[in-house]
Amino acid sequence: MTPQLVSPKGTPWHPHRGFETVTYIIDGIFDHQDSNGGGGTITNGDTQWMTAGSGLLHIEAPPEHLVVSGGLFHGLQLWVNLPAKDKMMAPRYQDIRGGSVQLLSTPDGGALLRVIAGELDGHAGPGITHTPITMVHATVAPGAELTLPWREDFNGLAYVLAGRGSVGPDRRPVHMGQTAVFGAGSSLTVRADDKQDSHTPDLEVVLLGGQPIREPMAHYGPFVMNTKDELMQAFEDFQKGRLGTVPAVHGMSASGPQD
Repeated sequence: MTPQLVSPKGTPWHPHRGFETVTYIIDGIFDHQDSNGGGGTITNGDTQWMTAGSGLLHIEAPPEHLVVSGGLFHGLQLWVNLPAKDKMMAPRYQDIRGGSVQLLSTPDGGALLRVIAGELDGHAGPGITHTPITMVHATVAPGAELTLPWREDFNGLAYVLAGRGSVGPDRRPVHMGQTAVFGAGSSLTVRADDKQDSHTPDLEVVLLGGQPIREPMAHYGPFVMNTKDELMQAFEDFQKGRLGTVPAVHGMSASGPQD
């Protein structure tokens, strides 16, 4: 098999309804625009929190100069469900800059915490959520252990962005790209291995949790609703142009951002 180089690309204009997209960029640059007037450029440590609600069109991609230069690009996107009462709310866009997040550290200095949304031990992040949610990016130094208070009515998980470590009191091993789901309890524990890979000096994890919505969910493609009938209505509304139109804004084409 002949190896091929694949250029990083974003998405064309596409619809969403019934949930939120949360795009967190650790390294690199990402451009966003939507048919509700939201958008901008995010870079190291920034977050875009887009509430699709009743529906909109949006586009997201790294800028062309980053693709051409082969620049670094590292981030993640979460899909956050909305409760039935909020699925048809007006769309909203939150531009959360890295400098606005709540920065915390453990007493021994072994971990740095960035509270992006929700509350952690009385410290609130800037992200506004529709159901109780906590989102934290933690950097844990080699050999350090982090135990955080956690609401007992929340679920909890840890996604490993980089490095190796363990989770829970029994120290279940985890590494980059893996997700650990915690059981019931009032705290989360994460520990970084004493030795990390040469290109990854620390354990980097995103800690997530929230109060379960406990409602039926129907998901297909770009829509997250409660019933199949609502999904069919979403597709019909998109096909009839009811979810918005592509804005004619300089610098953004139908296929992506242009320099």
